[in-house]
Amino acid sequence: MRFSGVVLPDGGRRDVWVSDGRCTSEPVDGAKTVVTEGFLVPGLVDAHCHPAIGVHGPTTVDEAVGHALADRDAGTLLIRDCGQPIDTRALQARPDLPKIIRAGRHLALPKRYIPGLGIDLASPDELPAAVAEQAADGDGWVKLVGDWIDRATGDLAPLWPDDVLAEAIKVAHEAGARVTAHVFGEDALPGLINAGIDCLEHGTGLSGELLAEMARRGTALVPTLINIENFPGIADKAGKYPVYAAHMRALHAGVGDMVAGALSVGVPVYAGSDAGGMVAHGRLVDEIEALWRAGMSRTEALAAGSWAAREWLGHPSIEDGAPADFLVYESDPRENLDVLRNPRHIVLGGVLVR
Repeated sequence: MRFSGVVLPDGGRRDVWVSDGRCTSEPVDGAKTVVTEGFLVPGLVDAHCHPAIGVHGPTTVDEAVGHALADRDAGTLLIRDCGQPIDTRALQARPDLPKIIRAGRHLALPKRYIPGLGIDLASPDELPAAVAEQAADGDGWVKLVGDWIDRATGDLAPLWPDDVLAEAIKVAHEAGARVTAHVFGEDALPGLINAGIDCLEHGTGLSGELLAEMARRGTALVPTLINIENFPGIADKAGKYPVYAAHMRALHAGVGDMVAGALSVGVPVYAGSDAGGMVAHGRLVDEIEALWRAGMSRTEALAAGSWAAREWLGHPSIEDGAPADFLVYESDPRENLDVLRNPRHIVLGGVLVR
């Protein structure tokens, strides 16, 4: 196939040919011309997505396939799964689904995370060995639960001692894996950041000082803004824990300052919907728009959910030899992000899905 148009991110007008599932700048004999005008965008990236989590917890493989199809049809062609309760290798084997970077299972402690989703370790000391297992089983990422409600105190609290975190992250790095963590509150953040974690999910408790340290270290942030919108509802259902409920409302109220602070000091920020459970699949464009409203330019927000995220995760964009995973739009999404909701064409693995 041949596609001609403005190719992002460089913005040059050129031909992109597709042969054997890959992009090339060399003409391909007999290729069918699909479009001669439009904007070609590297496939969108959901950097925090859970195809195998549904409203009621773990899904079947067939349900996970349905979730992944919903993401694909909304333009997401690359997913970092950020923790799955079932084995999703069957999804990776299907060429019609987004490419999935598996992060294995969430690592937590008993009664310190959503039941059925993670692996509950008997004690914090088991974390380094469990991280080694997940690093070997996944695709270069390990997911920790950094904090969760502690029923004894009635509020968010860290799960892991600082020295255990440092050892666990060292183990992951030595195995060639990166580590990310779910974290809402303030108390768990210094230990995670100082231990050398590679990414934080949500991060609503981040202060200016901690954001500056993240920028210095190159620690990424995936704020999942459309999931943070659920914090007031979570608080409303937490009447048994009034301190926790008030804390969640306060974290929600401060999220704008947190994101603005991250952007101002140069923390790498990427788009992740946290689809699965409280957030429906296929909503990545909502997250990209939320990043724009939080202070990114339209181009920066699009990059955070496309080519910049691809580079961060080690996947190429539209270039010679790269897998042909891209979208075609009638008009420029850098001028109006709402354009992203209606791709004219979806190309996945060199196949014209739409």
